[in-house]
Amino acid sequence: MAESRIPLHVGLIMDGNGRWAKKRLMPRSYGHKSGMNRMIGLAEHAQKVGVKYLTVYTLSTENLSRPREELDGLFGLFRKYFKTNVKKLYEKNARVKVIGNISALPDDVAKLLEESQASSPENADFTLVFAINYGSRAEILNAVNRAIEDGKKLDERGFGSLLYTDGIPDPDLIVRTGGELRLSNFLCYQSAYSELYFTDTLFPDFSDEQFDKALKDYASRERRFGKVQQ
Repeated sequence: MAESRIPLHVGLIMDGNGRWAKKRLMPRSYGHKSGMNRMIGLAEHAQKVGVKYLTVYTLSTENLSRPREELDGLFGLFRKYFKTNVKKLYEKNARVKVIGNISALPDDVAKLLEESQASSPENADFTLVFAINYGSRAEILNAVNRAIEDGKKLDERGFGSLLYTDGIPDPDLIVRTGGELRLSNFLCYQSAYSELYFTDTLFPDFSDEQFDKALKDYASRERRFGKVQQ
């Protein structure tokens, strides 16, 4: 594909880890571990093909109501990932950003996430954005309340500066694996004109080639942003 047809920013809803594990008669934690490994490989591939921002929906605000055992497993994966893999991203001129309310996470996990952002290279050519304890409605309400507290009347640019995604371009393409056909509270404000791509493939099986297929589908579309078709 021509470089001009590569989406600048891809949002990824990584759905299906639990079902993938269940099909193999394994616990959900096994699916989350496999999904994390796939996400790492996919991020490396996205950078290689020219995507500049990849936002991965890692943990939603609603997910915090899941059983404690499952959440403890997820937090353990965060600890392992950010201790062993983040430096590899830095070496490849990639940076890490986290969006969401991380204050509700275990203290050591929140600290790891904050340190990973702070240590990222400043002029990186790729940004891996983790949406952790993220929900679009909570993000919007937080922005509105901040504006009210400051007594501000905002335009779109000003409102955008109050969102978690300040400084990140809106997603050009949102990909959801696992067969569900919804956004599930993911980047709802930012995705007003995003192209959407859905696949039945469960996330641990979502290969680099399938990601490329989504990019090719995106490249074939005409984005009009409300204008008349030429």
